[in-house]
Amino acid sequence: MQHPVSPPIGLTAANYADRIGFAQLTRRAFEGVDLHPLRDQLVARIAAGTALAGEGLDLSLITQLLGDKDRGLAIQSEVLAFHQLFRTPSAAPKSGLRLLALAADIDMGGNTPIDFLLEGSDVELLTLYVIKGVGLPETLPEHDVAIVVASDSEECREALALIEGAAPHWPRPLLNRPDRIGNLDRDKLYRLLTDVPGLDIPATIHATRAQLSDLAQARIACEDIAGELHFPMIARPRGSHAGVGLAKLDDAAALAAYLAERKEQDFFVARFVDYVSPDGLYRKYRLAMVDGKPYACHMAIADRWDIWYLNAYMAFSEEKRTEEAVFMRDFDHAFGARHGNALEEMNRRVGLDYFIVDCAENADGELLVFEADNTAVVHNMDSPFVFPYKPPQMRKIFTAFTTMLLRHAKTGGESAA
Repeated sequence: MQHPVSPPIGLTAANYADRIGFAQLTRRAFEGVDLHPLRDQLVARIAAGTALAGEGLDLSLITQLLGDKDRGLAIQSEVLAFHQLFRTPSAAPKSGLRLLALAADIDMGGNTPIDFLLEGSDVELLTLYVIKGVGLPETLPEHDVAIVVASDSEECREALALIEGAAPHWPRPLLNRPDRIGNLDRDKLYRLLTDVPGLDIPATIHATRAQLSDLAQARIACEDIAGELHFPMIARPRGSHAGVGLAKLDDAAALAAYLAERKEQDFFVARFVDYVSPDGLYRKYRLAMVDGKPYACHMAIADRWDIWYLNAYMAFSEEKRTEEAVFMRDFDHAFGARHGNALEEMNRRVGLDYFIVDCAENADGELLVFEADNTAVVHNMDSPFVFPYKPPQMRKIFTAFTTMLLRHAKTGGESAA
């Protein structure tokens, strides 16, 4: 019997279902492997009534990777209705530390893709989905350390609340506490970091469609929505990620055209910061904050402000890759040192054990923060022939992450003793 509001205090042997997992399936898709045969095989097993719960969850992910998000989520919800605990086996012949990840029933980008960070380790990953109507079990599966992997999105709020209610009674170290994950929400993050010396973060303001429509038709001014808001501005639908619906709006006419193309009722808007470098290119950085220390994940260079690593086409420019390699090699005494104080204070205020920062440098040389979250992908899938400098850097991040887990597990074990 399970009680959604009862705090778990005991531990028991894990009744898990094995799965292939996010990292392996995503890597196959990234490398161009055709996932249709595996999908068809799993569908046949489900039709025959012989599929296991882990296979159902793998089918959900494959379906999403193949582009059918709604169907994939429907499959996931069906599976989670009767089974919530899954194991992704470690790569080692014998498992070591047992990590319990606390996830929400959301699309494949809504939970920390933590199995990428465990690549090559002996960590055994158990993922417990905390879902509406089921909640947390009275006794948790045996584990050495736990981490919350649900995001700050609206769909995860109930799961985070359930975990937060149980957090004071958690029998093992609990990382990325749920009350702090809420700090990563765009508007909350601005309020949290706005006065950090050496850090620039534009106010991210919630605006309704009605407000923006009034602005587009000159019935109100920008300052009627927020004091620092002005054209040009950045707009995106509230709750969107990965650049969905992101646009730079230069004037009221552009805003009107944008609203005509969007159906959403709520948006985030912010002043546009032109972070172009003297050579006319834009440089955007991704950092991983692990146990309080920043690590370089990647550097994207492009002739456009709305950069993602893929649209920077780094694989096609040796000059760009050389600059990224230097960025990674010299990070600790260059970029990391320049912004060390700002990053240290940001880490202190956010208060998470692991999170990602997407950032740049503004015209004054300050750290320009675009976003911080706990679900961005940090991976080692890029070709080592094209990006030979990346595998050592990724392994450095992965080692830092597993070292953090081991440190907390040891501390928790000593406390329990």
